[in-house]
Amino acid sequence: MVAKGVNAIVLAPADSKALVGAVKRASDAGVVVVNIDNKLDAEVLRGKGLRVPFVGPDNRSGARAVGAHLAKTLQAGDKVAIIEGLPTAFNGIERRAGFEEAVKAAGLNLVATQAGNWEMNRASQVAAALITEHPDLKALLCANDSMALGAVAALRAAGRLGQVRVVGFDNISAVRDLLAKKEMLATADQHGAELAVFGIEYALDILKKNAPPADRQTPVDLVTAETARRAPWSRAWACAASARPTSRRCWPASISISSPARCTRW
Repeated sequence: MVAKGVNAIVLAPADSKALVGAVKRASDAGVVVVNIDNKLDAEVLRGKGLRVPFVGPDNRSGARAVGAHLAKTLQAGDKVAIIEGLPTAFNGIERRAGFEEAVKAAGLNLVATQAGNWEMNRASQVAAALITEHPDLKALLCANDSMALGAVAALRAAGRLGQVRVVGFDNISAVRDLLAKKEMLATADQHGAELAVFGIEYALDILKKNAPPADRQTPVDLVTAETARRAPWSRAWACAASARPTSRRCWPASISISSPARCTRW
């Protein structure tokens, strides 16, 4: 991208550390880099002498809100477990921390934390092992909705649906039916369809004003069966349908979007 002469790159990294070297090369070439979705590792950036603005949600507060909602349906001392994403990904670390804070505040008993690596099949295996090891487990807190889908599948196969509560993060379309049927309790909507738009607008703003980069926080909302009924089509998807096509035609060729191939929203 640097060789193509772009003026700005909007980057959504799968790993918080792996691309910092490439970001350094882009920055040294005078390219503005804006980080969206998953935050680059602050310590690694400092080690390279980089300051890269992050445009995205507060994953910790979103996970904390989901965990707090779950806690209202449980009793102090109830056993719960966390299925986290990639242990090296900033958003995964923050979501785990938010879940842990909610669990501690409610006096719940966190009996295990295991990595599902953002994957439905892996999370299903983890969930199956957890409910076998802890037959009195009351809830599974999953760091994304794909893993929550895997947890629900494991509970269904074990005949434990309704006995173990499941929460997730992302508000993907596949979980809305589960929310309606009470097979999932809650998720968080980080309005992922808008993140690229937010990032591009900020990159253009930096180029236009030559402004020093600073982080910008984007919304994250608790989603339950009740809120989903009130707004069955999220603001993010409404924005994607109405604004993105027009906006994309207006993005200058000097702006490049970089995101790894993914099968799920992280």
